[in-house]
Amino acid sequence: MIFSALLSIVPLVAALPSSHHSSPKSSNGAFSVIAAHSGSPIHLEPLTAAGSNFWLGGKSATYCPSEVAPYCPNSTETVIYGEHYLDVEVPGGQEIYVDPRGALRFTQAHSAYEPTGSSLGPFVYTPPTPSSSFGYWSYTGSGASGFMACPVPAKNATAVPFRSRAAVAATKYQVFAALRNATVPTGNVNDCLGFDALAIPANSTKGMAWEYI
Repeated sequence: MIFSALLSIVPLVAALPSSHHSSPKSSNGAFSVIAAHSGSPIHLEPLTAAGSNFWLGGKSATYCPSEVAPYCPNSTETVIYGEHYLDVEVPGGQEIYVDPRGALRFTQAHSAYEPTGSSLGPFVYTPPTPSSSFGYWSYTGSGASGFMACPVPAKNATAVPFRSRAAVAATKYQVFAALRNATVPTGNVNDCLGFDALAIPANSTKGMAWEYI
């Protein structure tokens, strides 16, 4: 798997894929993402798509309709294509955007709906150079400085005022644009961790999932 190689810190050199056939495509190719923030709980965690949002760690949520099940991709990774599309086979594709709260999200299959005030970028994918194993993915829309991971308190703690990051150390991290005015799960943007989105080229000849849900 892509991430197991990365976590062992083995140099990875991968060729960019040639062609895909669902979302609008560009010459930038397909790539997966891991977070880099040394000494933090999110360091080297993979970017995953689930519940129309993006997370660090956890599992990607995908779906394949029964009528096409024998031909569906079987990857469990979250892969991006063309800077702000998920790499999928479903007709029409699935677009990545930042919603008015600052959350990084993706559209549902067969729908182009995005809340009023959402941003489509700019998202920028910088491929690896010959001397490096990874490139970078960034977002600078609305004055953002990339991405940040924000802790999501456990459900039984939502009524309790958030007092320290340690209190939610075991919770999951949702990905937001790095905006000072983002509306984050704890209510305090200072609880979020900025990170570099390291981009690793993904080798595939078709979408890595039928659709993400």
